[in-house]
Amino acid sequence: MAGEKIVKDRILSFIIYGLTTAIGITAFLYPFWLPAVAQSPLQAQAHAADAPLMLTLLVGVCFVVLLVEVQGTSVSAKFVALLGVLVAINSVLRFAEVAIPGPGGFSPIFFLIILTGYVFGGRFGFLMGALTLLVSALITGTVGPWLPYQMFTAGWVGMSAPLARPLVQLLKLDGSWGEVAILAVFGGWWGLVYGMIMNIWFWPFAMGSADQYWQPGISVMDTIQRYAVFYLATSLVWDALRAVGNILLLALLGVPTLRALRRFRQRFSFVVGG
Repeated sequence: MAGEKIVKDRILSFIIYGLTTAIGITAFLYPFWLPAVAQSPLQAQAHAADAPLMLTLLVGVCFVVLLVEVQGTSVSAKFVALLGVLVAINSVLRFAEVAIPGPGGFSPIFFLIILTGYVFGGRFGFLMGALTLLVSALITGTVGPWLPYQMFTAGWVGMSAPLARPLVQLLKLDGSWGEVAILAVFGGWWGLVYGMIMNIWFWPFAMGSADQYWQPGISVMDTIQRYAVFYLATSLVWDALRAVGNILLLALLGVPTLRALRRFRQRFSFVVGG
């Protein structure tokens, strides 16, 4: 019976996360399907009409996910408490980042999102990423139409972190510096990809030279080529600094942080799902 319950919980979680991911992808890409888009030089006008709905939907999904996770573990109070503490820590780091901006796109929040997702599973990682961006935006006053898209993307960072496990296990690097090295490379990769994804929330609505900006009716290949030119010209260096920051933080803090998170996992006896 216990085994059947675990399988049912995982199927339900898979459905919830699958639908959430589908909603997020649709939210990012639907402007490309429209016959006309109101373009403006002001980024803040992008998704201004639908962002409140997306934020409400995403926050609702997070609460549903929390409810499902709580019912699926015997230590529900400890699960919620640990998630709350980690989100609070990451939100303070984001506040420090806003108060004293680092170089380029550097942000100290991603290393903890990656490590919690890696240790506790993709479901925990998604909540960690999404709720970190929500809470930190409320604290720092950076709420805007970009917020639900930041939440989706940060959630995907945490949700994808368990993908590093098979390589670590294949090379038998558990608990070694090699494990941290793989996670550092993973963090560097996400430092670039996070920026690539986040640009899309406003890019279809932006105005500019024809070789860098999207226009309704152009082909898929033209869209990709223009976005590539736009990204290389405006975002690559900014995102590269985020990638370098992720690599350095994971390399410097990865070992003690992994040790602490695994100690909590063992103490709380989580049922980990990727």
